[in-house]
Amino acid sequence: QVQLVESGGGLVQPGGSLNLSCTASGFTIDRYAMGWFRQAPGKEREGVSCSSANDRHTYYSDAVKGRFTISRDSAKNTVYLQMNSLKSEDTAVYYCATDFPTLRYQVTYPLDESEYRNWGQGTQVTVSS
Repeated sequence: QVQLVESGGGLVQPGGSLNLSCTASGFTIDRYAMGWFRQAPGKEREGVSCSSANDRHTYYSDAVKGRFTISRDSAKNTVYLQMNSLKSEDTAVYYCATDFPTLRYQVTYPLDESEYRNWGQGTQVTVSS
């Protein structure tokens, strides 16, 4: 059974940092795209970052580029999202997603949720003083 479990969310002051984790089970993340999405209150879910299959490429939304970093640890079957210089507008529920079981060389639209097949339950990130 495929499962994605996010952790690492919480309350942080503006300018602070958080490191989100997404641990996968039921499949091996190496061959699949792994993405992070977020949904703020009253807004649609948006793509934040993607690590393509075999970690060939990484992608970021304009809103987080230069502040967030996505990475993988194959040994732990885990993907991370290091978030620095956090702003109040980063407040949202953050979701991990994968395109497993779709095998392909490259995800077409890395930050489009329609590309992903399995989702975690989300972790709350609140940026506030």
